[in-house]
Amino acid sequence: MMSSSNKNYGLFAVLAVAVVLFGAAFGSWQFLLTLALAKGLVVLGLLLLLRTGLVSFGQALFYCLGAYTAGVLSEFLGIDDILLQIILGIVVAVVVAAVLGLLMARYRNIFFAMLSLAFSMVLYGVLVKTTTLGSTDGVNVKPAVLLGHTLADSHGQLGLLILVCALAFLAACGMYRYFHTPLGRLSTAIRDNEIRVEYMGADVYWTVYVKYLIAAALAGAGGAIAAVVVGHVDPEMSYWATSGEFLFVAILAGTGSVIAPFLGAILFEAVRSLATQYTPEIWQLMLGAVMLAIIVFLPGGLWSLFQHRQAKALK
Repeated sequence: MMSSSNKNYGLFAVLAVAVVLFGAAFGSWQFLLTLALAKGLVVLGLLLLLRTGLVSFGQALFYCLGAYTAGVLSEFLGIDDILLQIILGIVVAVVVAAVLGLLMARYRNIFFAMLSLAFSMVLYGVLVKTTTLGSTDGVNVKPAVLLGHTLADSHGQLGLLILVCALAFLAACGMYRYFHTPLGRLSTAIRDNEIRVEYMGADVYWTVYVKYLIAAALAGAGGAIAAVVVGHVDPEMSYWATSGEFLFVAILAGTGSVIAPFLGAILFEAVRSLATQYTPEIWQLMLGAVMLAIIVFLPGGLWSLFQHRQAKALK
């Protein structure tokens, strides 16, 4: 019989292929889907933190670092290879997280949330004052190149969507595997009773530190991809409202599955796009109403719908 893990990997692959096929059939949605998947990577890192009982209001810090890394490479160094931009975006985010994490791993609850927000706003202030990087105007990002082919035309946009779907698939599989390792299983244990975990012999500080680095790496990758997709980066990517959006999508999607962040991000971007298109004067009100309804009727997030169906199927 097929193992549970193989079934889940198969499900991830089917969903990734479905997103690609939908993007190929409806070309106007390719931009939205690619951007949503990029943000889904950030939310996946937040899912890891939330399962550990940590609420980050500053994940936009690493998202912005990844984006500006891609922007600097493109605008100032002439490096347009998207894979290199993503890799270096991850490296920069992880290096900064490795320093900040030494402090962040000591705090919990509101202290962790507010400190993460403070660091994010520090970066925002620095970028606003840095004229070399365009200050509030930001930096343009040239069309990326993948294996020698420019991702600017319609075929290139589809290729970019396929690449991002592949990265999202690998990230989901990797996170799923991680949650089934001894270190990954400590997430809920730390959230429920940190002192008991210490008594069992596990080092909570370094466990939280590692999770903080993983979340930063995912945010850095998402930021680099978003920079390429949008073609522009600016300090708003580090603003508190951006972090709030990521956290909102994480709560909206739920923490029950590693694919929930991607589905939640796609839904969020789709609702925002449609609300902006059909109700431009009150699009924020429409978006808020839809999201409020989901939170009220599905307090466990969108993924709770699938969990309820699975529970009924087992009865």
